[in-house]
Amino acid sequence: MQAANTGLTGGSTPDGNNYDRDIVLISTLRLDKSHLIGNGKQVVCLPGATLYELESKLAAIGREPHSVIGSSCIGASVLGGVSNNSGGALVQRGPAYTEMAVFGQIGPDGKLQLVNHLGIQLGNDPEAILQKLEAGTFTEADIDWNAGKGHDGNYINHVREIDADTPARYNADPARWYEAAGCAGKLVVFAVRLDTFPANKDTSVFYIGTNNTDELENLRRHVLTAFNELPICGEYIHRDAFNIAEKYGKDTFAVIRYFGTKFLPKMFAMKSKFDIFSKKLGFLPDHLSDRIMQALSYLLPRQLPKRMLDYRDKFEHHLMLKVSHDLAGPMRQYLQTYFGSVTGEYFECTPEEGKLAFLHRFAAAGAAVRYRAVHHKEAEDIVALDVALRRNDREWFEKLPQDIENKLIVKLYYGHFLCHVMHQDYVVKKGYNAIAVEHEMLPGLDARGARYPAEHNVGHLYKAPQNMLDHYQQLDPCNCMNPGIGQATKRKNWLAESV
Repeated sequence: MQAANTGLTGGSTPDGNNYDRDIVLISTLRLDKSHLIGNGKQVVCLPGATLYELESKLAAIGREPHSVIGSSCIGASVLGGVSNNSGGALVQRGPAYTEMAVFGQIGPDGKLQLVNHLGIQLGNDPEAILQKLEAGTFTEADIDWNAGKGHDGNYINHVREIDADTPARYNADPARWYEAAGCAGKLVVFAVRLDTFPANKDTSVFYIGTNNTDELENLRRHVLTAFNELPICGEYIHRDAFNIAEKYGKDTFAVIRYFGTKFLPKMFAMKSKFDIFSKKLGFLPDHLSDRIMQALSYLLPRQLPKRMLDYRDKFEHHLMLKVSHDLAGPMRQYLQTYFGSVTGEYFECTPEEGKLAFLHRFAAAGAAVRYRAVHHKEAEDIVALDVALRRNDREWFEKLPQDIENKLIVKLYYGHFLCHVMHQDYVVKKGYNAIAVEHEMLPGLDARGARYPAEHNVGHLYKAPQNMLDHYQQLDPCNCMNPGIGQATKRKNWLAESV
């Protein structure tokens, strides 16, 4: 099962050739409708509905979906987020979650049944149910407003528990599994029902720089506990990631800045077609599209505001806090007091600076891939880790053993700092096996009580813990749907591959 197939860990595509049955790929992208209900306070999304289209639809009524800029820019589907408990940057909302869905499930007897837990009366005939979902031919009278949760409303309290010895959110957390939510393609999800949220207007962005990691951690702990309201988001970027994103994410940055996010999926689609075409020709160099786009990016003028560049030169660690109009005053007062007694500094962004600061943070997510493509003679591959740190972890910034450092060209650290979720990309030197390097890193994360993946889900890259495999087996007892995810057996009825 796949929708937009924008996942980073390969969970919606086959992996290898060691399957014991024929493979059928089911893409749901053309089932792309979404229906607003309750004056737009909730939405029913079909499996191909994209975050971008939903964002546009809700913007017209002053509301927004669970996830905003980030995966929405690359055409990600709403259901992909729900199926994988995707997290995102917004501190107040937590991972994508719902208890209301329509889905197909294959039972132990191999028979398919359609389950309607959407909380909307759609009748009993499966085909009629699916037709009504497609057409949106149901009324407010058909809707049960007490059918279940449309988002994880408890996360806003959960993330405030700064002395807890566990991460705030990670994919193997059973508290956020419920039928379609966290199913990872083990169910055929035809629709989900989700809450929407009032759009944040008149926001303020504070840009913070320091060379002392303790100063950021102390700030994080205060911000999460001292105010009645949480910030909208708090995004971290390290100086090295800042520099790589400035150079190798410049074209992505400029496209969004000048043309908006709407053009980005088209740009990636054109790039993909060009890559396929050039590979078929055989005589063209590898990574040609990336190298052309990188060359063109050198013609672009400087994109980042001067104050951000000054902070880059002065500080190793950078944090962007976006807050509501109501929180701006108290936050401004706190930052003035706090930075009067520590070594770091901050400034309050103009609206344009704030927009560009967060856009730069987004551009960092793809910068390592471009770096590897341009420097393919020196770079073997990328290790991309998606890590959830303990909420009480004060030593949040990673220190790698020297023997691992020697195998790396560059490290990129960025993430959702208030949630203690870090994205850590490592460009591995030519001649070293990237998978082996990754396996050398994981024991260090285990020793720190970190969990991984935090929000990209296991796909075919990560080994799922036993409770997650038990969950998948309960949803899909025949192992017919997306077999092999979490490095589990690919065989029918979960038969061990050694048998």
